[in-house]
Amino acid sequence: MMRMGIDLGGTKIEVVALAEDSSELFRKRIPTPKNYPETLDAIVGLVNDAEAETQQTGSVGVGIPGVVSPLTGLVKNSNSTWINGHPLDKDLSARLDREVRVANDANCFAVSEAVDGAAAGKDVVFGVIIGTGCGGGLAINGKVHGGGNGIGGEWGHNPLPWMTSDEFNSTSCFCGNKDCIETFISGTGFVRDFRRAGGEADSGIQISQMMADGHPLATQAFVRFMDRLARSLAHLINMLDPDVIVLGGGVSNIDAIYTELPKVLPKYVVGRECDTLVVKNEYGASSGVRGAAWLWGKNDH
Repeated sequence: MMRMGIDLGGTKIEVVALAEDSSELFRKRIPTPKNYPETLDAIVGLVNDAEAETQQTGSVGVGIPGVVSPLTGLVKNSNSTWINGHPLDKDLSARLDREVRVANDANCFAVSEAVDGAAAGKDVVFGVIIGTGCGGGLAINGKVHGGGNGIGGEWGHNPLPWMTSDEFNSTSCFCGNKDCIETFISGTGFVRDFRRAGGEADSGIQISQMMADGHPLATQAFVRFMDRLARSLAHLINMLDPDVIVLGGGVSNIDAIYTELPKVLPKYVVGRECDTLVVKNEYGASSGVRGAAWLWGKNDH
């Protein structure tokens, strides 16, 4: 049976239809409307397009930049604010006449990489998306672990571990707290730190390129970034000890992370040793939409 995944982003909505062997049958993207009724219409339209093109009916999963609260049944924490406070899964289920599963986009990323991506075959997979912000998602046996509050994997909104005196109380996060991991290790945080030290760059990738060219401020900023990323992931490893951590988002394209991070992690992991795999994603920007499709697992059809 065909699986359809929807990635509901702030600027675009994308659908992908996957065959049983996970090969791609159909893909389309459209601009995201900025109100709730039109967003529902857009998603329904994409599902109809996929089914018309493939001449198949399929299951539907949706990844969103937020979560459906298990307590209220309403979307919360979404930066696409017009979907907050609405029962998105129930409204789509009614419109499409079938159950629709909705999950956080970082959890969809983790599921995608766990099912048939960079972490295929691993039981406990933590996915980290490091871009403008910093999201986390957890897949156990290929399924989302959302948790009782629907916020499983929201590791980026814990405080940066083992803060130094100059780090403490130095950043503010949109969530309302200070010194969140996201404010230090997102691409935005990486650039902010570099600029504070006197450098000038627009992205983490640009800083890494400057480092490769021998720029001393860029090299120092990358060392700080690696140390903060290692502290943040060690904190996670000390609690969860996942089989593999998969990195996504723009910052995951910095190749030096994968050679340097394993050297720093053991400094912070309990017992001073760490063999946890930290790998780059396989599906890149497609991982979220593929993971939404895989919200319906192999045994769900």
